[in-house]
Amino acid sequence: MHSKMSLPKGTHLIFVMNQLTIRPATLEDRTLIRSISERTWPSTYGHIISKEQIDFMLDWMYSDESLAGQFEKGHQFFIAQLNGSEIGFCSVSAEPLDETGNIQNAYKLNKLYVLPAAHGTGSGKALLNKAIEVAKKANADALFLQVNKHNNAYSFYLKNGFEKESEFKFDIGNGFYMDDYVMRLSF
Repeated sequence: MHSKMSLPKGTHLIFVMNQLTIRPATLEDRTLIRSISERTWPSTYGHIISKEQIDFMLDWMYSDESLAGQFEKGHQFFIAQLNGSEIGFCSVSAEPLDETGNIQNAYKLNKLYVLPAAHGTGSGKALLNKAIEVAKKANADALFLQVNKHNNAYSFYLKNGFEKESEFKFDIGNGFYMDDYVMRLSF
């Protein structure tokens, strides 16, 4: 038996489909990448590191000069758009040496950030899938990343098949440290 839904007269059902797209970024997207970083870092890291360290790291990683250098070194950036609005980005690059200088056939997910209001839209997963696709197309054996030990993204990466490989504390200058896990997804 079929059930028929009845609506009050004059009522219409509207189905809204979210359109999520991933596009390659160019050097001209530097301002956008910096803007997304400035809007995600306080909520991502504000309970983990000081505002001074956040400001230092944003300048270190997202200045025009730094981003231009990353593009120059072959880092590939991708922008997530939801219904036409830019809501996140990722960066991936070939990394022929591991942290101890040994040769490897791997790519590194350098960055993946999604605006807090867009969490739960599937955009983080779509950006991660794009990074995996880039690594696999290059015939890499793995994709690895660094994530702060207290970042909620750690569980996101575990759910997506990454395994914790190691941990380290890295001096980035000005008395600041990155206290990270290295995670790897092998293909």
